[in-house]
Amino acid sequence: MCTNHETHWRHLSPDAQKLLSTLWPEPRDRPHQEPGATPPAYQAERYVGVAEEESGEGTRRRGISGEDGRSRNLVFPPAPEPLPVAIVDDHTHMDLLDGEVDVSARDALDTGEAAGIGAIVQVGCDLESSAYAVTAAETDQRVLAAVAIHPNEAPGLAASGKLDAAMDALADMASSSSRVRAIGETGLDYFRTEPDGREAQQDSFRRHIRLAKELGLALQIHDRDAHDDVVAILREEGAPERTVFHCYSGGPELAEVCNDEGWYMSFAGTVTFKNSHAVQESLDMARPDLILAETDAPFLTPHPYRGRPNASYMTNYTVRYMAQRRDQDLAELCLQIRENALSVYGSWGFGEFSRDATGRSVDGL
Repeated sequence: MCTNHETHWRHLSPDAQKLLSTLWPEPRDRPHQEPGATPPAYQAERYVGVAEEESGEGTRRRGISGEDGRSRNLVFPPAPEPLPVAIVDDHTHMDLLDGEVDVSARDALDTGEAAGIGAIVQVGCDLESSAYAVTAAETDQRVLAAVAIHPNEAPGLAASGKLDAAMDALADMASSSSRVRAIGETGLDYFRTEPDGREAQQDSFRRHIRLAKELGLALQIHDRDAHDDVVAILREEGAPERTVFHCYSGGPELAEVCNDEGWYMSFAGTVTFKNSHAVQESLDMARPDLILAETDAPFLTPHPYRGRPNASYMTNYTVRYMAQRRDQDLAELCLQIRENALSVYGSWGFGEFSRDATGRSVDGL
């Protein structure tokens, strides 16, 4: 699926432009994997060690300490049994490396496919990572892209007078590739942003909402400690038809709003955490047609592997928990999640991921 990217990205930095010519590295010690072919057997103890130079341009490494400051276990968790129905990881960051070994994008996708995660949405947080997302989506059919300026990036860009240029470049990027299906992650983060930066976040969020509606794309929302303001701005601006709360972190009150408004709730590994009672109650009451699942890898690894490296294959653990929590047949929930993802993003263009929720073949939005 490789294409000529050069005409798309004239507004991007030299580093981002260099990134666009990067193709998937061939995995070491593993035969070439054609899209759609049966993946080779997973070996947890190997979770595919690749040389650093094979990780690809544009990758960045996660810190070795957790939020509590203590060292983390950097060994990837074992792979579970494959899911009975292949699903989508609604939100992941393959450009962020973690663990004792660097994992190439192809390896991450192959390992996910072996566990029943047959397609993903690769999400950008700035211009460089958004360019990575588009390159990923144009290189491998299992990937669709979301592009955005993360809310925590917005205050700095606004203060330096660069937010307008960044948004112009983002709009150019989003409109230049049919593999971009969402604007995100955007939204509000009051956990990491001081009050004096919130106005810039809100302005950026509004611009992203308008861009998603202008281009007819879905919206992926980052909402941390800002539920009321996120909902207020969505209502003031008019939410895009397909709006997704990534890594849903609200309680039953927000879930009721999402059910009423038709906004999707994407549950990450956090729903499995023992202290996530409000998120779990939200899962209980979520409309089936609004449920999605994600990793937010390499972060938020589900229980019992919390704090260890995360990758798309770990969506499997989260969905198993979700089915148990909802007292729902696992295959039924997996099929619902896949249909919901197709309703939000359109066709990935292959196999089970080329059909919409009604079973009709689709070519994408």
